[in-house]
Amino acid sequence: MKTIPYEKIVEEVAGMCQEANYDLGEDVVNAFKTAVKEEESETGKDVLNQLITNANIATSERVPMCQDTGVSVFFVELGQDCHIIGGNLNDAINEGVMKGYEEGYLRHSIVDHPITRNKSSEYNSPSVIHIDVVQGDTLSIHMTAKGGGAENMSTLKMLKPSDGLEGVKEYIIDTVKVAGPNACPPLVVGIGIGGNFEKCALLAKKSLFRPVGERSDREDIAQLEEELMEEINRLGIGPQGLGGSTTALDVKIEIAPCHIAALPVAVNLNCHASRHKKAVI
Repeated sequence: MKTIPYEKIVEEVAGMCQEANYDLGEDVVNAFKTAVKEEESETGKDVLNQLITNANIATSERVPMCQDTGVSVFFVELGQDCHIIGGNLNDAINEGVMKGYEEGYLRHSIVDHPITRNKSSEYNSPSVIHIDVVQGDTLSIHMTAKGGGAENMSTLKMLKPSDGLEGVKEYIIDTVKVAGPNACPPLVVGIGIGGNFEKCALLAKKSLFRPVGERSDREDIAQLEEELMEEINRLGIGPQGLGGSTTALDVKIEIAPCHIAALPVAVNLNCHASRHKKAVI
């Protein structure tokens, strides 16, 4: 049995929260650079170059790449042979978020009550945590800082099986079209198909942790990802909604079995600040 101290998790999570907001992943930066070469609009090229400059400034000066430093979302894989000592795993993650956000001067964006809008007394906490128990003695923590703009334009729909693949594609394209500039493109479009009402939303969110440029390991789904990316980039929304051929940097799809009477689909959008970090303890 492997033991992991509570405080080690707190420190690891605190660092992840800051790094996610200061250091845009190499996969995203490389996607910007590729997009500059392929973008048809001069305005679009200019915006993409500004995003690259912005990412470089954030890294070098240790400041957030966007003022919306998001809600912290975690997908955790807890090895069944791990034992957390000194406290609870959920508490350790939330304490790490509070420490990382406050000490890193990151925006406190969480309200305790969604209707009254009372501010949370815990700095940018509680976070959103999903835990899977897996084999082994390793604790893997995947974290994203999810901004409000793209999240607000994300959608879920319970389609009918008779809607088929064309209905699924139409719904996804319409979601991106309606989002327009509000989701701060260029986007990474996360899609969940199957499961049930809540499962497809989790699949869409989880798909966004896959690096930009990495296709599904299922041949049919990989092909669908590429088809959707081509169609989305023909919408002409472009970087920051100012027109162009780069509306999406990538499209990610995860699928799961579902009920014979159901075809649930969720679209979770990531803005250009596609922030994700991973730690293994």
